[in-house]
Amino acid sequence: MDYVNTFRFAVLGPVRAWRGERELDLGSPQQRVVLAALLLRRGRPLPLGELIDAVWGEEPPAAAVSVLRTYVSRLRKVLEPDRGPDGQPRVLVSVGDGYLLRVPDDGLDLAVFQSRVAQAKKARAAGDVSGAADLLHAALDGWRGAALTGLPGPLAETSRSWLDEEWLAALEARLDADIELGRHHEVIAELFPLTAGHPLREELCRLLMLALYRSGRQAEALAAYRGTRAALVAELGVEPGLSLRDLHDRILAADPALMPHPARTPAPAVPGQAGPSVRTAPSGAAPEDGTTADGATAGRTAPDDAARFGPADPNGTAFQPARPAQLPADLPTFAGRDPELDRIGNLLPRDGSPPSTVVISAIGGMGGIGKSTLAVHWAHRVADRFPGGQLYVNLRGFDPTGSALTPDEAVRGFLDALGVPPMRIPAGLDAQVALYRSLLARRRVLILLDNARDTEQVRPLLPGSPGCLVIVTSRNRLTGLVAGEGAHPLTLDQLSPAEAHDLLARRLGGDRLAAEPRAADEIVARCGRLPLALAIVAAHACAHPGFPLSAIADEVNESHGSLDAFTGGDDITTDVRAVFSWSYKALSAPAARLFRLLGLHAGPDISAPAAAALAGLAPREARGLLAELTRAHLLTEHFPGRYTLHDLLRVYAAERVGVEETPQERDLALQRLLTWYLHTADAAYPHITPSRRRIPLEPQPEDCRPLEFTTHERALDWCETERPNLIVAVHQAAQAGHTGTAWRLPAVLWGFFYLRSHVHDWLDTARTGLTAARAAGDREGEAQSLSDTAAALRNAGRYDEAVEHLHQALALSRESGDREARASVIANLGDAYLHAGRLREAVEYARRGLALDRIAGNVWGEGIALSNLGDAYQRMGRYDEALDCLQRALVVLRAGGNRWVEGVTLDILGTIHHRLGRHGESVGHYRRALATHRDIGNRWGEGHTLGHLGDVHLDGGEPEAARASWRHALAIFAEFGHPDAEQVRERLDRLPDGPADARVREAAPRRTA
Repeated sequence: MDYVNTFRFAVLGPVRAWRGERELDLGSPQQRVVLAALLLRRGRPLPLGELIDAVWGEEPPAAAVSVLRTYVSRLRKVLEPDRGPDGQPRVLVSVGDGYLLRVPDDGLDLAVFQSRVAQAKKARAAGDVSGAADLLHAALDGWRGAALTGLPGPLAETSRSWLDEEWLAALEARLDADIELGRHHEVIAELFPLTAGHPLREELCRLLMLALYRSGRQAEALAAYRGTRAALVAELGVEPGLSLRDLHDRILAADPALMPHPARTPAPAVPGQAGPSVRTAPSGAAPEDGTTADGATAGRTAPDDAARFGPADPNGTAFQPARPAQLPADLPTFAGRDPELDRIGNLLPRDGSPPSTVVISAIGGMGGIGKSTLAVHWAHRVADRFPGGQLYVNLRGFDPTGSALTPDEAVRGFLDALGVPPMRIPAGLDAQVALYRSLLARRRVLILLDNARDTEQVRPLLPGSPGCLVIVTSRNRLTGLVAGEGAHPLTLDQLSPAEAHDLLARRLGGDRLAAEPRAADEIVARCGRLPLALAIVAAHACAHPGFPLSAIADEVNESHGSLDAFTGGDDITTDVRAVFSWSYKALSAPAARLFRLLGLHAGPDISAPAAAALAGLAPREARGLLAELTRAHLLTEHFPGRYTLHDLLRVYAAERVGVEETPQERDLALQRLLTWYLHTADAAYPHITPSRRRIPLEPQPEDCRPLEFTTHERALDWCETERPNLIVAVHQAAQAGHTGTAWRLPAVLWGFFYLRSHVHDWLDTARTGLTAARAAGDREGEAQSLSDTAAALRNAGRYDEAVEHLHQALALSRESGDREARASVIANLGDAYLHAGRLREAVEYARRGLALDRIAGNVWGEGIALSNLGDAYQRMGRYDEALDCLQRALVVLRAGGNRWVEGVTLDILGTIHHRLGRHGESVGHYRRALATHRDIGNRWGEGHTLGHLGDVHLDGGEPEAARASWRHALAIFAEFGHPDAEQVRERLDRLPDGPADARVREAAPRRTA
């Protein structure tokens, strides 16, 4: 169960899940319904029929069972991504014809809630009202909105009813305990909207009446009773119950027993309590933490400000520090950020005691990511822990006017908020800071410094003594604040998909999202899960409640490639383009240029050397500019030395480069980047395909600094890391008219695509290069691209198409007179015919290719031709000739360093010995082939040899050894989606099932028509 204990699940709000600190993407609303249904069973099996009812009710689709199994399979992959194809599920397990989700009680927020409510009942029964109140506060704090927010279907509807009832019952118990503890003043603000929302709920009316009466508001208490009575009579035709009528009569009689006991002292507020009310100590009383109501230490006095400043007015009245409350209003539709709130919440002592030092939280992130919203929300949650008050200032570090607030302006504003008369404020900044810090000494004050530009703007505003909390937000990384002042940094990222949906649901309503889940998903994706963009689109949707969400999504899609859909009307602070511009204008000129040039790069991320090539800079200079962009949160370093732009920042960069750079400069920058990719891939080529014919490149420009490689592994790793960017580069080169790069880049990646079996990418890029070469009339590029496309088709098992492309390439090689290219095409034709089963043509072309390679002295080609000829002979049953060719092939291949085909040749030798009944020799050749494949990273070859080795083991009477080889082969083919997975699966199907075979076959993808 240790593995299971790493999970946390939530149903009290949006359905969410975490593994450790990482939130999981739970997929579509229907898929989350499946998870919710299993969670609500609380560790008991859920039959398939009940699960279908939970998702679709009485009208399930025809393929309901298949769809459910797909949802379960996807959830298992999300919950256990590290589970291998033969691993037993440990979290979501099959039981009979249904499923069971293993979740410990403390791993589900509903279970925690119910446990705390039960403990509170016991505490209340034992007379511990304060303990019961604390438990109920903690229980209710676990709710993040309406239960199962955004989920469709019958289960969600029925479950919400009883879950809402449990929430309301717990809330009534908590309000009752608070009133019993003397907090009647504070609960009134909560009770008014609750009674309005539940006009027939008598217990809420009773609590409101009692709280109002104890607060000296007898008339309002009686009016509340009349309102509830009128609703009950009108709606149900009944009078209020005995309890409510009795309270009404006692209030009329001014029963003194209704008032709290004189000796009762209100319990301190629950640390970190969220909610609309803030509990403070009564006027003149000292809270249990030893501070007075204004936050000064009980039994001691604050600094003698009166003596320091003299009388504040002619009557001699001494200056008394005020208790400011400057926080902006909390956002009522705040959504998500639970991990971040937990993290910053841990900065304060859990027991509610004052912090022993000045606590500084520095919240950073790109514009529009929600820094200020989070800071204000958290500040409201913890404000009751700082009885000295709250100070707030917008430092305007990134303001459209460019006029950042100076430290002395900010300090003077704080002194004014603290009640210092204007004539008592010193003239110099140092004196102002000294006075400010003296006023905060021995007081507990929360200070929110919003939108800071840099550390120097913030430092004078920090208190000098412990007990205070400072929250700073900035688009810059305040490294100096972290290093010099011990600030705790928190960088905000885009919202998770679930949080983004929750944000929309809170603004638009869960029913509207549930009615059009695809449109909601599209809006979330196009907004890049950026809170500001989501808020702007949600505001537009709210302004047009009759518009379907699909129409809103279409509007956002139509503006894809610009930020026009994310303007906030007349409020510049809600215009994404304007918000981005404030960060952009704060950059140095070289950093701004690099940022906008990054808008030309279409790949998912970019390395520091590639960025240097794009900008035409030395790597060291580029790294400095990348660091500046990262500090400004305009760029994210998601892995050391690799950077990515948020989707909307990418659009903004593309807009800026289109406006600020000439077409010639844009084309030169793109050409520099494409040339760098091409020459770096070419530097990897000889390490991946040693001794193979090099692809002729255009001369390397002087300012191009491609990477260099020293080992086969590093060359392969670079290609794998850059694969998405290299594929995009081919398409960009074709679109921009850089034809030479468009066909040469797939050509130099030939060996990488083959070794890693990236057949789809191989075919895509080769065809793109072929189209570009033909459009430009580049016959050399066309011939090379035809051969590359044929190689990809051959590896995809599309042999007839491969043969057709090779014959076209052969015609072009004859036309150009390129003998080496002609010999290569002829050898490849022999290979294609061989795998197509046309053995006579395979022998013919293999012999022709062999002769041409020997004449040209092409050792690489000669070894391949001998291996292909030997393979053809063994398929024809001419084993002696096959063995002769293959032994000669091994000599040539090893001399030329062609380890690829050496592994293939050893595999063919193993097959011949298998057919001749030589079990030991066959196994020996296959194992040597495996060692060779693994040495060079040929996963495709490794999978095939493992399949053959399994055949030998089975024929040798070793079914378990065969099973192990085939399972390993299937895992490899499934990893790459290789079509040969089906053949291996069929072999496993013919064996009696072992304990894990069914799971392996279920995990590997099946081919469909």
